[in-house]
Amino acid sequence: MSLQKSLRSTTFFDENDLLDIIKRAFAEDIGSGDVTSALIPADQTLVAHFVAKDEGVVAGLAVAREVFGVMDYNIRFTPLVADGARVKNRDRLATVTGNARAILTAERTALNFMQRMSGIATKTRRFMDEAAGTKAVILDTRKTVPGLRIIDKWAVRLGGGANHRMGLYDMVLIKDNHIAAAGSPTAAVEQARTFLAGRDIPIEVEVTNLDELRETLPLNVDRIMLDNMSLDAMREAVNITAGRTPLEASGNVRLDTVAAIAATGVDFISSGALTHSVMAFDISLEAE
Repeated sequence: MSLQKSLRSTTFFDENDLLDIIKRAFAEDIGSGDVTSALIPADQTLVAHFVAKDEGVVAGLAVAREVFGVMDYNIRFTPLVADGARVKNRDRLATVTGNARAILTAERTALNFMQRMSGIATKTRRFMDEAAGTKAVILDTRKTVPGLRIIDKWAVRLGGGANHRMGLYDMVLIKDNHIAAAGSPTAAVEQARTFLAGRDIPIEVEVTNLDELRETLPLNVDRIMLDNMSLDAMREAVNITAGRTPLEASGNVRLDTVAAIAATGVDFISSGALTHSVMAFDISLEAE
């Protein structure tokens, strides 16, 4: 799959966004020059393999290919599995061939992206597996590394999850502080609709109890978030709503709680744990 097709199918950003991130990563890592790889003869070539050192879901191969392409257009990066594939320990993920200096200079940047993305994708897939057999869709949040949100959210998609809003600009999410400022959920929604003035931006309202849910339902918003509700309350919320508005569960969502939350019948489950505290997936680059 080409980078452009992969980006279109999994995210809502374009190639230039990714290239900017890669260039910033190189500036941070290389600075005035790689004084270690300079010890290698300028014309030496290298063939090396990306190898999984764990079991899970690989993500970031398309990013790694761009990393090497930015470093040296002549480097050949050949994926051996697809982004989003399950892999085992010692599986070869990709082969890279080209100038040794360029490959070793770009190695850590490529690995950093792949290891973080694969860690996120693996964790997302585990959440999805726990919710299997229900209609619940696993969502990410805005709890991402500053500057790497598109990378983190792309990894969630590759792990089988879906993206919540990208930022503050593409979805209205009315929470408790917004409601307090407006005076009520009804007032907050009315103000949001006036501000949007017909723009096609969805509105979600957070509720913390069933009374707030009952007040919000007649407002016909796009989604209602059930914030830190008990399992019993979520089940009752599903019964009260009866499919009129999609429900999203949020708060205290972990790998050991997501199955029970999904079983309540909610439509979406959002978890900051997918991205804010992910463990990197172990991958190495091994030269022939």
